[in-house]
This record gives sequence, structure tokens and C-alpha cells, in this order.
Amino acid sequence: MASPTARLPDRFADLDHEAHVCSSLDLAREAAERGDGPYGSLLVRADDGAVVMEERNAINTADDVRRHPELTLAYRAAREFSPEQRRDLIMYTSTEPCPMCAGGIAQVELGAVVHSTAAERAADLYGRDTCLPSAEVYDRRGSDVAVGGPVLPEAGDAVHREVGDADGADG
Repeated sequence: MASPTARLPDRFADLDHEAHVCSSLDLAREAAERGDGPYGSLLVRADDGAVVMEERNAINTADDVRRHPELTLAYRAAREFSPEQRRDLIMYTSTEPCPMCAGGIAQVELGAVVHSTAAERAADLYGRDTCLPSAEVYDRRGSDVAVGGPVLPEAGDAVHREVGDADGADG
């Protein structure tokens, strides 16, 4: 069976994908502890593996439906990095981005996204009938965002089972 990160560009090959996914899961737990849904994400630079940004879900605490960590990071990356720099950023996220977040990620052209819990699995965990995998959003937008995952899916699923989906929305 192929590695869940085998489709990532070579520039991301030497990164510690599992460690970064674990960090995103810690951020998801922190979000849930303060009353938001269990979602967390971080951006890592390919050349040195440095974490350059991180975010937690803030839909409830900020009273703003747009405050998914993935969309917030995409917005911040667009403001703080050039298009060339963004292509060398990889997002690690506790759960595969929802369609809104995937659209933002595609728009700013991040290099890749690695998730723990897949969109289809998240839908199952919360009793939802439908989901739209992020790769479909990237494909339909003609984006080159590479997708890796699920990485450590049991750990990601455990976060959702432990704390639930406080805001009733993906991401």
C-alpha cells in the first residue's frame, strides 16, 4: 500500500508529516477546549521545516462562520507570502478541509495539504450523508495543490470522538 503522502511534490518529502499532523491535532483539542469545533491547522515551510503559522477553529469564540483554521491560514498566507513562497508552504490539518476552505487554499495556491481525518470519515463520524473531498475542489478549480492523507487517521478520529463537533460545521 502506498504511503498517504506519496503524491506530494519532492520538496515536501523530507518533512516529518506525522509530527506536524500531531501538532494540528493538539491545536484541534485546544479549539474544542475553548468551545469551538475540534479543528486545527499549521503552515510549514518546505525548505527548512519551520512552522510559520498556526490557527485553531474560532467559529464560536469569534462568532464568525469564516473562522475555520484552514481558511484563516490561507487568508494570512496570501497577505504575508508571495505566490512563489506560498507554493513552498504545506498545510497540515486535523481534518480534510471543507469546500469553503479548499476553495481558499486553491485560490492562494499553497503547495500541498496533509490531513488526518478524511472528509468522508468526518461525515461518517458526525452522521452526515454527504461530503466533498478537497481534491475535487482543487481539481475543479484547476489548482496544483497536492493532497496527502489521511496521516494518523485513528488519532484524528479519536479527537472527534473525544470532543465532538462543537460548532456543527466542518473545519
